[in-house]
Amino acid sequence: MKVVLATGNPGKAAELERLLDGAGIEVVTQGSLGVEPAPETACTFVENALAKARHASGQTGLPAVADDSGLSVDALGGAPGVYSARYAGEDGDDEANNRRLLEELARLPEDAPRTATFHCLMVFVRHPEDPVPVIRHGAWTGRIVATPRGGNGFGYDPLFEDPESGLTGGELTAADKDRRSHRGIAMRALVADLRREFELQEG
Repeated sequence: MKVVLATGNPGKAAELERLLDGAGIEVVTQGSLGVEPAPETACTFVENALAKARHASGQTGLPAVADDSGLSVDALGGAPGVYSARYAGEDGDDEANNRRLLEELARLPEDAPRTATFHCLMVFVRHPEDPVPVIRHGAWTGRIVATPRGGNGFGYDPLFEDPESGLTGGELTAADKDRRSHRGIAMRALVADLRREFELQEG
């Protein structure tokens, strides 16, 4: 089965391709097919993910996989949430987003909790008007550290400490991150559903 990955984020595309490796699915990115990213205007992860998947499927005629994910920090009332990728503004980048997160936390009392959860809503649509998309959720809970650590991953990974390993997402290897992360959890559940539906064989 051939599917299009509905993301314009190269770091996310690399993770999704890695997670789908061996799943019996041929993967192409929407960028390689000339598809521009869909606007993310919804206030929930699942609505944004569905919009991206439907857009990519409509533009290519292929089934599509999309996710919308972000970081929710407890002491900030769940922010940055769906605005994680543009927390520092539409023209911001990972470094600017991380800087703003630390600035917001610095304004809080020293004893404010630094717990946070990465959420991922992963969706699959068979066609653009699919009335029963496959939707799976993955969550990864940890804490925000005071200074970035590690050069792996992307986004908030260098600030997010995994409680089991004591390492940040920026310090974990790609394989270890895939095993623990919100995106890995959601994708494995999605692939299991697709294998059952389409009788896919492991590659």
